[in-house]
Amino acid sequence: MKSRVIWMSALLAGVGAAGLARAEGLQDLKPLAIGEPAPLAGVKMKNVDGRDWSIAEMKGTKGTLVVFTCNHCPWAKAWHTRIVEIGNRCAKQGIGAIAINPNDPAAYAEDDYAGMQANAKRSHMAFPYVVDATSDVARAFGATHTPEAYLFDRDGRLVYHGAIDDNAKEPNRVKARYLEDAVRALRDGKEMSMRETKSIGCSIKFRARS
Repeated sequence: MKSRVIWMSALLAGVGAAGLARAEGLQDLKPLAIGEPAPLAGVKMKNVDGRDWSIAEMKGTKGTLVVFTCNHCPWAKAWHTRIVEIGNRCAKQGIGAIAINPNDPAAYAEDDYAGMQANAKRSHMAFPYVVDATSDVARAFGATHTPEAYLFDRDGRLVYHGAIDDNAKEPNRVKARYLEDAVRALRDGKEMSMRETKSIGCSIKFRARS
């Protein structure tokens, strides 16, 4: 019971006053629909190694995985290892992968560039972890949470959107591996068993519009 209280407290900290203060306009975001292409795919974003990458440049022969995530959110932290494992495998299976941090570090200092570099190095990410410096890429996707996953097929069309799996807190008790199953189906050219799930996490701390 105590661990649950701690977990919920961390969650509320992630989506509490700071999150609500930066959630203005969330109701105006239009979620990307299944079958649509990735918006702003040509926008260059700074990777943790200093190079610039766009979503379009990460396209693999079989598709592309895009995950909006960050460093501070307890949900992003809980799923981080699984996100990295899936992304690292994608890179070897013809599916490009890119993780994007859309958060304003003014809200949570842990989400700054140095924090991203440390996080990527610590977890051995073999794919880009880039900064959405204006939060406009996340807005264009209609993304609202960290983490939130989008999987596109070889034609650049969205085939899966939502959560990583059904149990962030207890990896050994996961029953439904939504993203992993979608990646496997895409890799093998099979029909998706589930195309959309509800993304769960902290609200994105959007940067102010210029």
